[in-house]
Amino acid sequence: MPSASTGAPVTTGAAVSAPRAVSAPLAGSVPAAGTDSRMAPGGPGYRRMNFALFLAGVATFALLYSTQALLPLLSSDFGASASEASWTVSAATGGLALFVLPMSALSERFGRRALMTASLAVAVVVGLLVPFAPSIGALVALRAVQGAALAGLPASATAYLAEEVRPKALITAIGLFVAGNSIGGMSGRVVTGWVAQEWGWRVAVGTIGLIAVVCAVAFRLLLPAPRHFTPGSLRPRVLARTVRGHLANPLLCRLYAIGALFMMVFGGVYTVIGYRLGEAPFSLPQGVVGSVFLVYLVGTVSASTAGRLAGRLGRRGSLYLAGATTTAGLLLSLAGSLTLVLLGLVLITAGFFAGHAVASSSVSHTAKTGRAQASALYQSAYYIGSSAGSTLGAVAFHAGGWAGTVAMGLFAVLGVVSITLFGSRAARVAARRVPAPAPAH
Repeated sequence: MPSASTGAPVTTGAAVSAPRAVSAPLAGSVPAAGTDSRMAPGGPGYRRMNFALFLAGVATFALLYSTQALLPLLSSDFGASASEASWTVSAATGGLALFVLPMSALSERFGRRALMTASLAVAVVVGLLVPFAPSIGALVALRAVQGAALAGLPASATAYLAEEVRPKALITAIGLFVAGNSIGGMSGRVVTGWVAQEWGWRVAVGTIGLIAVVCAVAFRLLLPAPRHFTPGSLRPRVLARTVRGHLANPLLCRLYAIGALFMMVFGGVYTVIGYRLGEAPFSLPQGVVGSVFLVYLVGTVSASTAGRLAGRLGRRGSLYLAGATTTAGLLLSLAGSLTLVLLGLVLITAGFFAGHAVASSSVSHTAKTGRAQASALYQSAYYIGSSAGSTLGAVAFHAGGWAGTVAMGLFAVLGVVSITLFGSRAARVAARRVPAPAPAH
């Protein structure tokens, strides 16, 4: 897609060497017709790669949000308030946000597949320890370590795809990875809801740990070895120069802010929804509350179709539609009818996952060098938004009920629309500055 479609030029000032194919041009460039050896739909290894990263996404989100549907039970077991219990989610996402950039640097040196494998292994081990936490403080600490371990997955996965998949298939491939996130988030919450109703929250999070073990093993066995990766440097100056180059790119900064704001809405809504549905007038049991997260299936569809949506509406048009859909969902969720609340959650989920898939793939499309760092900065902003949304959503709920959480979400969506409008204006200004081609003689 032309750079104008996202509101700014598509190059960055990052100064690192681009990944290279074996006996091929730079992976960040577009090779001549017929010479691109990267994976494409229908080609060898493409399905295995997609399924492996889908499973990695399932494990990541299942572990990362394994306590979110259980917050009322944690409040009851440990005598904690909603905002205190929400830290079991915020600590995990905050740990991921803090460590995703250092982990991306390690992936530049040791390889995407190696780092993703190690990260999943550590996160799974911690996940098997979580059920034995003796206090809310210990649980929060374990979750922070788990989030830090999972930091090796998101940025490395998108960098792997950018290097190993042809550009025309990139949005679709990243959309499938994001779809795995949605399946993981959904299954983790649904499974924990029903298991916790029968056997308690400890057995529930232990079950998620075992599911993640299976996903991690299958991921390592299925993911094709990288063919277009060249090790980079771990020198701090090189990393700092790369990061400065990305942060100096206005388009990338706008995409980082959009990801954070979308995730703030999503994190706030799904952290608090269990409390709302468990109270009057709904008073739903824990298992049914967990089943509400089946709505994530909508996110799976919207994320996996984001490529076609962007092809029809452009990236900015897709972001406008995602923002409008999320806004409609937030307003519907204010209703006193359970049916309308669920419909609101469907729209919020569809809007969020579509917006996230478009924004994250735009980062990979924009960054021509230092892709792992560009993706890491996006993931850092994204999970800072999740951590902030989980905490602020709980605080807003405590202060003003569900309407307070919705108000926080609407404010964040307003930010998304404002940033996208600014990008549209920047694109028009940039287009006017391009000199017209000289007339043919």
